[in-house]
Amino acid sequence: MRTEDWIHAGTLEELKQVHSKVIKGGIAVFYHEDEVRAIDNRCPHLGFPLHLGSVCNGILTCHWHHARFDICSGGTLDPWADDVPAYDVKIENEEVWVSSRPRNSANSEKLKRRLREGLEQNIGIVIAKAVIGLVESGVPADDIVRIGVTFGTSQGSGWGAGLTILTAMRNVLPKLDTTGRILALYHGLRHVARASSGQAPRHLLGALPSSTVPMERLRGWYRDCVEVRDTQGAEKLLLTAISGGAAIEQLADLMLISVTDHFYLDGGHTFDFHNKAFEALESLGASASLTEPILASLVPLIGSPTRSEELHHWQAPVDLVAPLRRAFERLQQAQASEPSVHVDEQALVTQLLSDQPEETVEQLTKLLLGGAEPAHLAQLIAVAAAERIVRFHTQNEFSDWVSVLHTFTYAHAVHERLRRSKEPLLSRALYYGAMAIYHDRFLNVPRAPKPKPKPRTSSGGSFAPEELLELMDRRQQVDEAAGWVAGYLREGHDPQKLLGTLGLALLREDAEFHTFQLYEAAVSEYDHWVARTDAFAQQAQETFLIACTRYLAAHAPSARELPHTAHIAWRLYRGEKLFEEEER
Repeated sequence: MRTEDWIHAGTLEELKQVHSKVIKGGIAVFYHEDEVRAIDNRCPHLGFPLHLGSVCNGILTCHWHHARFDICSGGTLDPWADDVPAYDVKIENEEVWVSSRPRNSANSEKLKRRLREGLEQNIGIVIAKAVIGLVESGVPADDIVRIGVTFGTSQGSGWGAGLTILTAMRNVLPKLDTTGRILALYHGLRHVARASSGQAPRHLLGALPSSTVPMERLRGWYRDCVEVRDTQGAEKLLLTAISGGAAIEQLADLMLISVTDHFYLDGGHTFDFHNKAFEALESLGASASLTEPILASLVPLIGSPTRSEELHHWQAPVDLVAPLRRAFERLQQAQASEPSVHVDEQALVTQLLSDQPEETVEQLTKLLLGGAEPAHLAQLIAVAAAERIVRFHTQNEFSDWVSVLHTFTYAHAVHERLRRSKEPLLSRALYYGAMAIYHDRFLNVPRAPKPKPKPRTSSGGSFAPEELLELMDRRQQVDEAAGWVAGYLREGHDPQKLLGTLGLALLREDAEFHTFQLYEAAVSEYDHWVARTDAFAQQAQETFLIACTRYLAAHAPSARELPHTAHIAWRLYRGEKLFEEEER
């Protein structure tokens, strides 16, 4: 090593007298047990000056949170702290020299290992530091997401809210700046860790001995297992289909047909979670090492879901079950039809929002029999579901926000799946979404008025994003925030920039599961209309933006604990001081 790569730390005698000192480069040098040791002076946990700590029996203890480090190697004894960089030392002519380069600097593989450890131990600060280091090192986001998905699906809880949040946040990364991307990944991974905490590892059952069972028969067997809630049999059949070389599209149809055999399972969550798992496979790559654990993690969802056809409000005072079953029979008996019917988009959305469910069922059936594209109908159902959120009156009970949200995120999941599948039986999912919109009608009685566009301020305000964020710093600004967005759009400002601002509004909060769902669904549905410039398309886009804004504003502000942890980790990465001594 060159002379300029060494830092002079004074004489050995001087160091014996003071025991510790800080030299150039923020390096703490210690004299302990007749040896000179050098480590970074910043505690890797939260930045406390380590030269103020105590050394005993070769262990340096930080005085802020009592993190412990091996003074020789810098290794930590505490999983919530990180190893502190250690430096080589040489003594020449009683003069102490310290290398300017640490022995144990972090690299991407070490950061990935720390991320896994943070997930396993459910330690937020460790996860945040690893994410920041990986992003700043140029590691692709999908590599980071893959670690979270691999860990989450290896635990006994199966696919749930945490993995859904992580996949949703992966989907919206293009809308966010670097800070937003870090926060999105951190939130998703943190929720995976929380959902997996305390869960036993998940062990797959294995496929049948022969993988030559025809796919059609496997599909029938799988549906039978779902019918009787036989999760073990369903898992073995699913793994048999995978080992037999079934394509992802075939596996998606196999699983989602069984999900739609019953009405609106678990309020739409079962379909939504299945869709998110297949989106994860689509983005991360359907390798054998991912396909089996991801899809097997969905099987527990069929163990005890609520089947809506068994619920009173699906049968009385209006019987929705019988008309739906008759419609399904008509569709199954019909011959394939070339697209010939015209879809009046505005009329269908109006019908979906009406209190005439039988007529809604009839219109959907006629459109499908006339060759209308199921994905197009699903797209319009998502518009109607978002309109329920736009017109949700704040005089409803606060928990009712989740009711209108469930319908919208379910409608979005159905739209995404029907964009990818031509399986006729999945069209049943359209009807479930339409009936859920009907059931939500009472939440629009009275209807909240359309937001009035907020005018420019007297000082010539320019609708800067900070204005919207400031509104969301105060509680109960639902209508005010919606009005701001309406004014922003009327003035012709960039909707994509607004989506980024709404993303920041989400990620700076301690958002719960449904809010992440809402933002991702609104972003995705908005983007599906950008290729069109007609009035209805513009109306649909505005509906998604205002629905998203109203829901976010209703659920802000929060304690913001999670983003605060990420902010601490970011400041540590940049070398900022978190600990300041009092002036004397």
